Amino acid sequence: MVSWLDISAQYDICDETNTFLIPYRTLIWVYVMIDVHAHMTDPSFTDLPEVIRKAKDAGVLAIVTSITDPDDLPKAEKILAEYRGYIHLTVGLDPTLISEEKFASFLRGLEKVDPVGIGEVGLDHYYVRDPLLRDIQEKRFRECIRVAVSRDKPLVVHSRSAGKKALEVLFSEGAEKVLMHAFDGKAGDALEAAKRGYFFSIPASVVHSEQKQKMVRLLSIESIMLETDSPVLSPVKGERNEPANLLYSARKVAEIKRMDLLEVIQTTTENASRFFKIKV
Repeated sequence: MVSWLDISAQYDICDETNTFLIPYRTLIWVYVMIDVHAHMTDPSFTDLPEVIRKAKDAGVLAIVTSITDPDDLPKAEKILAEYRGYIHLTVGLDPTLISEEKFASFLRGLEKVDPVGIGEVGLDHYYVRDPLLRDIQEKRFRECIRVAVSRDKPLVVHSRSAGKKALEVLFSEGAEKVLMHAFDGKAGDALEAAKRGYFFSIPASVVHSEQKQKMVRLLSIESIMLETDSPVLSPVKGERNEPANLLYSARKVAEIKRMDLLEVIQTTTENASRFFKIKV
């Protein structure tokens, strides 16, 4: 990656007073970003080519799209073929899909593709309240963790209203390559996991989430990645989210941590590149 001074000298984008002469949006391409968690197979993306164009214009170098239902794999494969090298896939299982049939289908799907990670998988105590169903959910989560470990794949974890419990399960299974996506648990629990090398991806909704902001303050930038979770968790409540909004995450992280925006983008991109083995 190159620095601002290298770019300004190479392309003469500054005048003699070092004032930038081209729009800020263009400059963001100097340090490109990776959206580590989105759902591009979602039915709301009927305008996918335009969504991808806007993402590229906003400086998004790559998108990691996650499927959480094996039935979505054919659509995901089509998108991967159309945007080869730009969109990458993680294969997961929604925590509410706990049947033996769905888990078997999830395993069959992994034989058809070579994803950059397993996920999202995990626990969801917001939608699943019944203790017996939560036990089955945990069993499935443990099975998914073992699949990821056996394949040497990183894990992308969903833990809505179950942050501490999800971390306990991960610790007990010896999981090491872990990304906690849109973690809604306590910042202190996140910090303990970060000490074990776990990463946390910050969605664009951080602009209005006090819980996410508190977590960002506590975590080192070396433990952070950026995500949108498109089409949800928009920076503007009520609007469809999309990868082009990733810059909202980067800007808010920079503001909270009192860091240079470019340093945030560079570090989080390097974190994502190493974690998912995506070349930048």
